[in-house]
Amino acid sequence: MSAFMSLFASLVEGLADLLEPLFQASAAAAAIVVFTAFVRLLVHPLSRAAARGQRERARLQPQIAALRKKHGKNPEKLQKAVMELHAKEKVSPLSGCLPSLFQLPAFFLLYHLFSNSTIGGEANALLAHKLFAAPLGGRWMDALGEGGVFGAQGLVYLGLFVVVAGVATFNYRRTKRQMATSGVAASGSGEQQVPGMGAVLKFMPLMSFMTLFTVAVVPLAAALYVVTSTTWSAVERAVLYRDMPGASPLAAAAG
Repeated sequence: MSAFMSLFASLVEGLADLLEPLFQASAAAAAIVVFTAFVRLLVHPLSRAAARGQRERARLQPQIAALRKKHGKNPEKLQKAVMELHAKEKVSPLSGCLPSLFQLPAFFLLYHLFSNSTIGGEANALLAHKLFAAPLGGRWMDALGEGGVFGAQGLVYLGLFVVVAGVATFNYRRTKRQMATSGVAASGSGEQQVPGMGAVLKFMPLMSFMTLFTVAVVPLAAALYVVTSTTWSAVERAVLYRDMPGASPLAAAAG
């Protein structure tokens, strides 16, 4: 693991060196944005597959409605019938979660890299890099102790919070609109398709705002990954799901 982290640190430093003529002292931060974009490009085929899966699930809605009408008084039988229908049609009700799951290793790599003072037995030189005035290994609480909310470091986090809040609001409005269009929340069909989904659907529109908490508590480098990735996701979903007004909120919130 130590050797792998050393290799990863060397890759980030090498990319930062390439970007230094353009971004100067913030070259390492720019390298993280480029790294995030590369990860998202690798995951994009899964996002496209998730969109296709959502179209397939939308196609099954009439059959699910018929099953609900037939087994409405027997929830266990209805759930079994719906799962059997998904298996028969080779459609996964949770395929929209895959893009998010495959990004977790990249996030934890950055989290680990910028949370340790040494990598491979040597001083972690990346901790000296900054995004403007804020160290990439620092956290929001550290910034508050160096000038407060409107200090040089605090303003960097305020900028990230503004971006995250904007993306979260966009996702919130889109998810609410999709839920209203598809009528999932009212019918409870999502709860019958996947055990416990009903409770998730009620909370789903607010999940995007949890990113604000993540940005506040993780190292700035990992926060930058989260901000870049969630912004990418919002744009990607707007494109992939543009012709699906009744898309599932689960698919809309994943990624």
